[in-house]
Amino acid sequence: GIAEGVAIGGDRFVGSVFIDNLLRMERNPEVKYMVLLGEVGGTEEYKVIEAVKSGKIKKPIIAWCIGTIAKHFSSGVQFGHAGASANADAETAASKNEAMAAAGIYVPASFNDLPQTIAEVYGKLRSAGTIGEIVEPELRAVPKVRRKKEFICTISDDRGDEATYAGYPISSVATPETGFGIGDVISLLWFKKRYPKWATDYLETVIKTVADHGPAVSGAHNAKVTARAGKDVISSLVTGLLTIGPRFGGAIDDAARYFKYANDRGMSPAEFIDYMKKEGKTISGIGHRIKSVRNPDLRVSGLKKYAAEHFPATPLLDFALEVEKLTTSKKDNLILNVDGTIGILMVDMWRALGYSEEEIDGFIEAGALNAFFVVGRSIGFIGHILDEKRLGMPMYRHPTDDILYNVELADEI
Repeated sequence: GIAEGVAIGGDRFVGSVFIDNLLRMERNPEVKYMVLLGEVGGTEEYKVIEAVKSGKIKKPIIAWCIGTIAKHFSSGVQFGHAGASANADAETAASKNEAMAAAGIYVPASFNDLPQTIAEVYGKLRSAGTIGEIVEPELRAVPKVRRKKEFICTISDDRGDEATYAGYPISSVATPETGFGIGDVISLLWFKKRYPKWATDYLETVIKTVADHGPAVSGAHNAKVTARAGKDVISSLVTGLLTIGPRFGGAIDDAARYFKYANDRGMSPAEFIDYMKKEGKTISGIGHRIKSVRNPDLRVSGLKKYAAEHFPATPLLDFALEVEKLTTSKKDNLILNVDGTIGILMVDMWRALGYSEEEIDGFIEAGALNAFFVVGRSIGFIGHILDEKRLGMPMYRHPTDDILYNVELADEI
């Protein structure tokens, strides 16, 4: 049966005070009686007392000033978050309660008696017909089991005035003067950490390094063919991305996984090569169709140079380069390729940043390393797609002279 309720803070500069709201409630026919909770300090309750005495307020008021415990202390006591304290006898809770009771306001003997006093006044008004029958609202039942959340998000939050990346407002990272780059945003959203500059610069170096490798690779080829079929940028991009896997780009994850596995177990380079041979697997991150010892991949050279100048240490890269000495002694194109270099240096980076081996293994298993190739190569794929659109190239049909046809008459069953 509550008509309304008002909570007033103890601010130095207030909006409304007790008397403002009680006079308004006096005029509200829905309000039959009022309950006032004051506190020690200030004189606002005395304005209510004067209004009752003068007849401005005729409806019953039940009131209690909190802070009566102060009389039991030998020195002044401050109460509450607002710093309420009595600066004169009239401002004590006991004095206010006595003055309100003298004016005809219903004041209980103690705070514990407040419910009984409310029930008493309600009973009188109910008997007098001032208050009719009140149907109690149906209260919401507290659920026994917390409702399951469909999603959990620990990297960003869009509920406030501005969305955040791992706690950083977008405006604090987006524009050049903030000093944040793409590497910083990746470290926040992918790993929930603010990486040092040498690490974020490495992440950006990786993305720039893998952005494109010409139109002949499978992903770019697919994207170009789809664009020439008249499909949109997104559809064309997806066809290129779908070719990324163990034979194209996906070697980054496997290179990090297997080289780290060998290094963690103290294998020598020769033992690692023998282990992979027994497993029946090629060494991911080793080998290139075109590049070789005599024709080095400048992308790999750039990554190794950056690591030598900025990484605190590169133990896994050092191990991989020892493996490369053995593989290239057999065939000069069995070099450490760009995928292997990226994955191996990523492990060295995470180790230098203080991640545990279990955390690093988790990143690898989740596909975080291949994700760098996906983001970087998307830039190149989109470039090829826009190139096809700009040139207005027609539908692609593969030349028949580039296909070996070997079609025999089908056997009859």
